[in-house]
Amino acid sequence: MTRAEAKERNRRALLDAAFEVVSRDGYRARLEEIAERADLTTGAVYSLFGSKSGLVVALVADYLRPHYEEIEQAAPAGSDLLEVVDAFARYYRRSCDAPNALAGLSLQITLLDMALHDRELGDRLATSVRAQETHLVALFTGRLHNGRVVTPYQARRLATALRALFVGLSQGVVLGLAPDADEQYFADTARALASEVTLIDHDGDASEARGSE
Repeated sequence: MTRAEAKERNRRALLDAAFEVVSRDGYRARLEEIAERADLTTGAVYSLFGSKSGLVVALVADYLRPHYEEIEQAAPAGSDLLEVVDAFARYYRRSCDAPNALAGLSLQITLLDMALHDRELGDRLATSVRAQETHLVALFTGRLHNGRVVTPYQARRLATALRALFVGLSQGVVLGLAPDADEQYFADTARALASEVTLIDHDGDASEARGSE
């Protein structure tokens, strides 16, 4: 095994161990237990991630990245905005039935708890989530909607709104609070949100362009 392969193996082992421990303990998660589960030392954590916060931020990116990549693959080529939103909604609903859905919800809750206890970590987590969300913004940008092309500004606003919608709905599904929220419900709700004029037709594009000059 090469040094690069060993490094990636150790990185993967620490991320998998961190998912289990952080999902359970949140900000109380101990590096010693994470390292022990990965059959490594705490020195490996500092070497690969810099700190406990660095490991947590990497964990979030590692957890979100495959979801956005799979969403990109699920979107039909040449589709308009609402068709892409529909595919996104159905994918998100199916993820609620995945074997690790409850663990994923636990991770969301504990990460929020960690962010509330550590402002610096909260800022880093928010930056990480926004970075992963750029995949979704790119997926929406340039799509046709009501005879117009969706701009990056509009796509970002829509991505933020959809993320909030789906996080809330998926939590309800996993906790048994939304028993009737099937794929069609997710799709219908998302389409209604995406069709809202205030999200798509907004004069912020011009102000954003001026701000970047």
